[in-house]
Amino acid sequence: MHFTTETSLNGVVERNFTVGEITGVLWSPASGSNGAPLILLGHTGGLHKKAPGICIRAQHYVSAYGFTVAAIDAPGHGDRPRNARDQQWVAAMLQARAAGEPIGPIIIDYNTSLAERAVPEWQATLDALQALPEIGKQALIGYGGSTLGTATGVMLASAESRIAAANFGTVFVYDALTAAARRITIPIEFFLAWDDEEIDRRSGLALFDAFASKEKTLHANPGRHNQVPGFEVDNSARFFARHLGTVPA
Repeated sequence: MHFTTETSLNGVVERNFTVGEITGVLWSPASGSNGAPLILLGHTGGLHKKAPGICIRAQHYVSAYGFTVAAIDAPGHGDRPRNARDQQWVAAMLQARAAGEPIGPIIIDYNTSLAERAVPEWQATLDALQALPEIGKQALIGYGGSTLGTATGVMLASAESRIAAANFGTVFVYDALTAAARRITIPIEFFLAWDDEEIDRRSGLALFDAFASKEKTLHANPGRHNQVPGFEVDNSARFFARHLGTVPA
């Protein structure tokens, strides 16, 4: 892991890093983070590691709960170049949306490819993070993400025993995602935009039902695609605090 920049604001230290071709950012308390839980945040499709929603969550998690938080750019997002096949998927999605045609099948294919590539990148990043003395291998680890972040996170949590709790959200559901959910037994919190105009709520309910977790909670709020009430940021932080053993300062 190579740190490239460091800034500090309101008690939160933000450090950009690279792990090979992976570009990421790490937020931690200025007062120190030894032994603190580590939360991995996956961004939505078309955005990046420092999207506003990611930064809001990271800053709240660090300042209010003392967590350490990391995010990375998905392949072809943020500071990472998009390959030719990804360009074709994006062009097809934009064309379908402009024509009023369903975009779900395109996004499912695209997300499937991105998640397959992102899971080993998250694992490599996690290896590098755990090698840092302020994190270490004993830190409890959570994951949070929506849409593409959920597609990646479900596949990651099903394959990675280091993830101890996960917070997911609305996503285009496909067979491989449902199959992965059936292998997940860790505590789950799931957010659903009840009036989503792009994703049928029944698919989200079916995915929630598929998780094999003995403890799982569904938060369904009125709202359109990706409209999550602001109070859910703290709800997700309290979910992680409950399962990763940290309480508010």
